[in-house]
Amino acid sequence: MRITSAIGLLVIAGSALGLSAIALSAAAAPEQKAANPVIVIDTVKGVIEIELQPKQAPKTVAHILELVEKNFYRGLRVHRATSGLVQMGDPQTRNMRLQNSWGSGGSGHVIGVFEINPLMKHARGSVGMAHSGDPKLADSQFYIMKTPMSGLDGDFTIFGRVIKGITVADRLQIADIVKNITVK
Repeated sequence: MRITSAIGLLVIAGSALGLSAIALSAAAAPEQKAANPVIVIDTVKGVIEIELQPKQAPKTVAHILELVEKNFYRGLRVHRATSGLVQMGDPQTRNMRLQNSWGSGGSGHVIGVFEINPLMKHARGSVGMAHSGDPKLADSQFYIMKTPMSGLDGDFTIFGRVIKGITVADRLQIADIVKNITVK
């Protein structure tokens, strides 16, 4: 369940109305008022706020909100950090002894659908669901785009966008702790 590169296995997917403009604005506007639910990721490096896009990816957003409400993400670690993205959501990351298998775990309840919107682009600040090859099997792992990657467009469900704290995502490294994720 790792996002490797545009060539490697990766599956991410879609989000909002006029998303190309919305996704592009994530990098342009330092802070925006959200019209949809917002999750707050509290990390050891700072706070990231993500506006969810329930109209574009309703089942994905509902799944993520359910996991957040159950405190699923509390104490997890970043398991992938590249120049282009940062990824989290594997419960195995609570155990440093399992580091060789980080990126292969989930909550055990896949979303079961692939919610793609061709208008949703992998722009800086876009948030999408990771998967191991079948987008319908996405579960708890998600990524935040640090740079645009058009090669991923159409292969993954994009379900949100960073509205505050993108520079925190830029600084996250493998094994950095996610203290908790809450709904604002």
